[in-house]
Amino acid sequence: MQHAAPAQEPSRLLTQDDPAPVIQFGTSAIGAQALPSGLPFVLVSDHAGRAIPATLGDMGVSDRDRDRHIACDIGMAETGRLLAQELDCVLIEQAYSRLVIDCNRAPGHPTSIVRHSDGTVVPGNADITAHEEGRRVEEIFLPYHQRIGAELSARLDAGLPVVLISLHSFTDRMNGQARPWHTGVLHNRNPAFGLRVRDLLRAEEGLVVGSNEPYALTDVSDYTVPVHAEGRGLPYLEIEIRQDLISGPEGQAEWAARLARILPQAWQEFSGQAMGARKQTA
Repeated sequence: MQHAAPAQEPSRLLTQDDPAPVIQFGTSAIGAQALPSGLPFVLVSDHAGRAIPATLGDMGVSDRDRDRHIACDIGMAETGRLLAQELDCVLIEQAYSRLVIDCNRAPGHPTSIVRHSDGTVVPGNADITAHEEGRRVEEIFLPYHQRIGAELSARLDAGLPVVLISLHSFTDRMNGQARPWHTGVLHNRNPAFGLRVRDLLRAEEGLVVGSNEPYALTDVSDYTVPVHAEGRGLPYLEIEIRQDLISGPEGQAEWAARLARILPQAWQEFSGQAMGARKQTA
């Protein structure tokens, strides 16, 4: 009698030599002996990383193009870490390049796994199979978002206030068009906290601040804020900083210091207004 060969375990995308998909800085509320105190901010950075799994090689993309904005949010890893340090809050980063999978797009979205980006073809994504796409979702996308969800849940379960801060950077030119904004605040539903930050940024001398520029935040175009913040009714900020302003240490330090000053002020004003509104309706 012939026996069927044992089923082989599906091939993995990440090997033991590849970095973990989630990088954390600062103190988490998950399993903490002492609950975090102070500011309510949970920082997330969907496009901080530029790693590519060893099994994908260079994806057919040149070294020069892998250093461009199509691969990661230039300057945001450094700026986000400085900001987390100044605010003494947790930062959750995605380690892998957006060329592998964009963790701010729903799986299956046309730009979740790009075939071309800002004039650059990505051969490694041209003939991707459903199985290969599933591996990227399972091994990179899901662990990142599960980690964000777990952090938010731990803080909410402990009765702590939470504000999600989603950090991004944008190129000064896209598809041949110049972008004049220094920074932009993106908003959709539940925009009150972000709009407060926008107004404080506009009060800064010399800044050109966009509102839903250079992108508009929608349920379709984004994933992190609609799911983790708007889906839970949490206040949030999704901010974009122009990459040439944070491409070096001086600009990174300047923007981290600016946000470390503005975010607590925005929270104080926002929470005070919310408390006043609750008293009026009591």
